[in-house]
Amino acid sequence: MMGDNAPADAPFLGYVEGETLYIGPNEGERLSKLYVAAGSVVKAGDQLFSMATPLLDRSRAEADARIGQLEAQVQNLQAATSRPEQIAVLQAALERAEAALALSRNDYQRQRKLFATGDIAKATLDRAEMALKRDEASVKEAHRQVEAARIPGRSQEIEAAAAALGQAREQLQAIDIRIARQSVKAPANGVVQDVFFRPGEVVNTGQPVVALLPPENRKVRFYVPEPRLSGVRVGERVRVRCDGCPDDLFGLISFVSSRQEYTPPVIFSDVERAKLVFKAEARLQGKARELPLGMPVSVTPIVEAEAAK
Repeated sequence: MMGDNAPADAPFLGYVEGETLYIGPNEGERLSKLYVAAGSVVKAGDQLFSMATPLLDRSRAEADARIGQLEAQVQNLQAATSRPEQIAVLQAALERAEAALALSRNDYQRQRKLFATGDIAKATLDRAEMALKRDEASVKEAHRQVEAARIPGRSQEIEAAAAALGQAREQLQAIDIRIARQSVKAPANGVVQDVFFRPGEVVNTGQPVVALLPPENRKVRFYVPEPRLSGVRVGERVRVRCDGCPDDLFGLISFVSSRQEYTPPVIFSDVERAKLVFKAEARLQGKARELPLGMPVSVTPIVEAEAAK
């Protein structure tokens, strides 16, 4: 048909091909459920298959337990933080202790003078000194309690624990996303061409479970002899014909090779096998997308006069 004696408007020979999507799991595991079979028609978002998630489930349980621990830690730290009214009570106690210390200090100085003049016994001075030391210790303890209630390290501990809690929640969310992705859905409308694994079998990362062919991925590959290459341009419409097919099948040229090659064995005849041709492809449109893969076809460019009709 493309030989030396072929007419200049003879159709080009080709066949139907498809760009199949090979869909596998995001992470290797055992195939749990399979929802489709070869020939199934699916829509985008339909369930294709799901993988077992024992390791992810365990990681999720551990992350959930850690969140519980961190929540309890944050609550305990927040409960231990003194409220303003508690600090006010401690401050009042400090002021009382300082007032008592001032009195005991004055009393001790007075008793020292009296002891120096011999007006009191040594035991009286000792009691005044003991009272002074007692009140000094009380003031130190009151200071410590007020400072502990106001210590900034407490808020820093709460912030650190809250940050760890937020990180743990993000980790749990990431695990949930990984688990959800192990339930694989169709990325587009199409027909399942093949299924490569069955439930119970282990699928490694990168291995496809389902082959899906969207209708828009069907195309016809055909071959153009060099003398007619100038008449084949990307974006032009072509008519597709095959035995027993309707006449209203069309495609749109999407690719024309710039390199010559021999006519492939799948379509050559005794006349054509030695011919050098250029490979071209046309995306099928409308009803032409129903043509089965491998179907031999002939392709004819639609001239401007025919396209205008």
